[in-house]
Amino acid sequence: MRYTLLLIFLFSLGTLTMGQTPDPSDPVITYNKKKTRVSTNEKGELEINVSPKDVRKFKAAGMVYYSDFGARGNGKTDDIDAIAATHAFANAQGLRVQADAGATYYIGGKERTAIIQTDTDFGTASFLIDDTAVENRNASVFLVSSGLEPITLDGITSLKRNQQKIDASLPGSCLITVSDDNVRRYIRFGLNQNNGTAQTDIFVVDKDGNVDMNAPIIWDFAQITEITALPVDETTLNISGGRFTTIANQAESKYTYYSRNLLIRRSNVVVDGLEHRVTGEGEHGAPYGGFISIRDCSYVTVKNTVLTGHKTYRTIGSAGKPVSMGTYDLLVNRALNVSFVNCSQTNDINDRTYWGILGSNYSKNLLYDHCTFSRFDAHMGVANATIRNSTLGHMGINAIGSGTFTVENSTIRGRSMINLRSDYGSTWQGEFIIRNCTFVPVDGQPTDRVNLISGSYSGQHDFGYTCYMPERIIIENLHIDDSNHSEEYEGPTIFNDFNPDMTDASYREAFPYVKTRKVILQNVTTASGRSLRVSDNPFMFREVKVEMD
Repeated sequence: MRYTLLLIFLFSLGTLTMGQTPDPSDPVITYNKKKTRVSTNEKGELEINVSPKDVRKFKAAGMVYYSDFGARGNGKTDDIDAIAATHAFANAQGLRVQADAGATYYIGGKERTAIIQTDTDFGTASFLIDDTAVENRNASVFLVSSGLEPITLDGITSLKRNQQKIDASLPGSCLITVSDDNVRRYIRFGLNQNNGTAQTDIFVVDKDGNVDMNAPIIWDFAQITEITALPVDETTLNISGGRFTTIANQAESKYTYYSRNLLIRRSNVVVDGLEHRVTGEGEHGAPYGGFISIRDCSYVTVKNTVLTGHKTYRTIGSAGKPVSMGTYDLLVNRALNVSFVNCSQTNDINDRTYWGILGSNYSKNLLYDHCTFSRFDAHMGVANATIRNSTLGHMGINAIGSGTFTVENSTIRGRSMINLRSDYGSTWQGEFIIRNCTFVPVDGQPTDRVNLISGSYSGQHDFGYTCYMPERIIIENLHIDDSNHSEEYEGPTIFNDFNPDMTDASYREAFPYVKTRKVILQNVTTASGRSLRVSDNPFMFREVKVEMD
């Protein structure tokens, strides 16, 4: 029972299925002189008939509307069958899909997923997704999928960190997903403790097997239990518009994640101008695994999009104690080169009753640009991340991972500038670059401690890997607004006290922490006038070299 709740959490949050083909059975489409209609058979499967006359009309227009397949758009009739049928026909004929202007499509709890494989414009239409009584909480409402089939790779039995080429000949660029069930990583510590997950990696190769070194292999694989190539679509699929509202579930507050969402499992996708709101949250409810969920793909951009933070509920964690449940409107799992540009959320980014809006696992090259969100977060690692021209709220920046983490031209209003997650070893193997930023600790509330980099590491827990602090930290043109402080305040620190028990050389770490070697400071100012110090634990950080440029 010890690990059950968290294992449910991990696999609900990011189920790591390998292929790109959708799970639902493909609808049966026929073409005869009977009128165009959509029905279901005794198994609940869609049966679609399209008259030859309508086929000619739709092809001439180059698009189909949901109303063409019977969607009422009155906000009361369940339109999911008509929506799914529209996309099925559009996929078969290579046509665009257009929502009817001003329509309100009600989507009830039926287990039905609309598969999107062609450009789709939701336009000014509204979609009301009712989660109060669902047949399958894991069934996405929309699934953006590729028509390209996954490829099983034979003969590759091992990989090396930073390996530049794999022995494979492929039809084109592919996203490689690889795992070793014999090695456990991310052995979580704390209230949501668990026994880790299989070593997993993702990377892109070209047709000759050359690895894109902008997202390198980060683990050594002495053996491989599963490896698959997911072809990268060469054309961009565009999804635009749409006003989505989720009527929140009223389920028991436990780790039974709801994924009634827009799931993207195709590479080269742009989502532009979507809005998502949440209504009906009560005193209890199950958490959400991302309304926009991006998984097993690369080169995805979400822009000009408005999202909503979910209410935070509590449950009993795997350690047998109460814990707040993470619940997300954005989720990125095992994906590369994912960008969020000019995005925001409907609720106050500093309202602590709402959870942070993003969660991510096993991802590389994540970007916030011109975003206003409550949080950036990397659970089970991110390789390379950038936050620029953005404002982050009460949950700030939380991450573990590797490579370069850059924060520039941004305002951070969390408890620290960057928090290295202690439940995964407060580890970052690489460097931090903080440039032209403002840090407003705890959103300007009174505080007696201000830390730029926070975390916790006892050295007594095996996380499944060596834990690092950033080898080098560069901080340029940073203003710390610490004006609202107590009389006991001694000034900000670069590092918080990561281990209060490590005060002299007698302390022994069973799993030694690799500390930061160098911090380079240039033009760091404070509203209080107090100087930036290294840490309240000078012994632990005694070997850190601080250079004032």
